[in-house]
Amino acid sequence: MGYHVSVGARTFVDFDAVFLDCAPATVGAEVRIVPDVRTPTPLHELGTERRRAGWERAEPVSVGDDVRPGDGVIVCPGVTIGADTVVGAGSGVVRGLPSGVLAVGDPARVVRRLGT
Repeated sequence: MGYHVSVGARTFVDFDAVFLDCAPATVGAEVRIVPDVRTPTPLHELGTERRRAGWERAEPVSVGDDVRPGDGVIVCPGVTIGADTVVGAGSGVVRGLPSGVLAVGDPARVVRRLGT
């Protein structure tokens, strides 16, 4: 593990951040990853037989430039967060978020657009 992670220029990753990179985990430039942010890429099989047989798959995670995920954010497999987006602390991002928004909650929902 570790060879599927890509981090952009001037990005800061604080302690206790996790990149579980069975598939690509891409983080853009100027991102601030604060404590306890998780970006897992593996997905467990839902079918009992395949799960018991140890099957697993993965989908990439992508975090755009200048994104600010709050403490404890989980970015689920297959999710893309658009550039210039802020995600509130403790949010679970289960589907993609567009650029330039504030999203909060679990699951994360867009509450407003952000200005420059």
